[in-house]
Amino acid sequence: MRFDAVVIGAGFAGSVAARTLAEKGKKVLIIEKLKHLAGHCHDCRNESGIMTHTYGPHIFHTNYQDVWDFLNRFSEFRLYQHKVLSYVEGNFVPFPINRDTIKNIFDENISVNQMEAFFKTEVRNSSFQNPPQNFRDVVVSQVGERIYDLFYKNYTIKQWQVDPEELSTELANRIPIRSNRDYRYFTDRYQGIPKIGYTKLVEKIVDHQNISVLLNADYFDYKMDLQADQIVYTGELDRYFDYKYGKLEYRSLKLEFTTEKQEWYQPSAVVNYPNDYDWTRITEFKHMTGEISNTTTLCYEYPKSTGEPYYIVMNQRNINLRQKYWEEAQKDKHVIFIGRLAQYQYFNMDQVIKEVFLKLQALEK
Repeated sequence: MRFDAVVIGAGFAGSVAARTLAEKGKKVLIIEKLKHLAGHCHDCRNESGIMTHTYGPHIFHTNYQDVWDFLNRFSEFRLYQHKVLSYVEGNFVPFPINRDTIKNIFDENISVNQMEAFFKTEVRNSSFQNPPQNFRDVVVSQVGERIYDLFYKNYTIKQWQVDPEELSTELANRIPIRSNRDYRYFTDRYQGIPKIGYTKLVEKIVDHQNISVLLNADYFDYKMDLQADQIVYTGELDRYFDYKYGKLEYRSLKLEFTTEKQEWYQPSAVVNYPNDYDWTRITEFKHMTGEISNTTTLCYEYPKSTGEPYYIVMNQRNINLRQKYWEEAQKDKHVIFIGRLAQYQYFNMDQVIKEVFLKLQALEK
């Protein structure tokens, strides 16, 4: 079979790449190993009619005007500004850490102007390596040991099953901290959930006369039979090279969905449980979708080491291994590696789409 381009993966990276190439007149084949489109953004209605996110909560947010404009060609978005609470010492408190978190936990009624001084005192009374050498050092250097112990330490151990001191500083760069009363988890200009859902959104993105889609199919089973001028690969980086340098580590999740016969269960869409219970967080989807129902669906997340790859593990071994695979990937100009798995790098959804735009634009130069 001959195509101008073969795209491996039908999540945001793959679908946007396919659409971009198709609109330039290229004949594109998408191969997806899952039985559905949209990758880990997949959503569907359950038996109670409530829209749920199959692989856990996904909230779109961006400051990129071109990314926002592209997606709005295919769906309007429902305004939703994500808010997360953390269950600490019997209280639901705002997370990221802000002024109200400090007030609720430490009974310190400080003003916004005093927050910087508060954190400086906390950090001064803490022990860490400077410059920071690992995840713990970065967090403690910003908020101090007391807050680190309450909100980050045990959550991180549950999530990764390793000592936080073994995790890279790169992972800590994703953690927001506020000195004001802003409850929002994200502060981007554009935030929301597709009104038609993520799956329908991706279906519309790939609905083009130049795009063919093959689901429930492993690219590596068809690789020898496919011919294409360009490959766009969004799968696991190490698998593409047949693990020649060893396997990169991933963390997975066991997700338990339950439907309760009550209108609401918790005060926000997501509640983190850093210190209590085996799960890391509970998601209540109706907060995000705005649906009205007498029942509500919850998702409990239990991290595990095997299964569908959700998270990359940022320790020194994997960083070194990633570099070897990155160098290997640079040798093959025929293949573009895009996305969290293919680049073994954290991306938000909008960052993945922006990465697609930039890499495909670079081909034209």
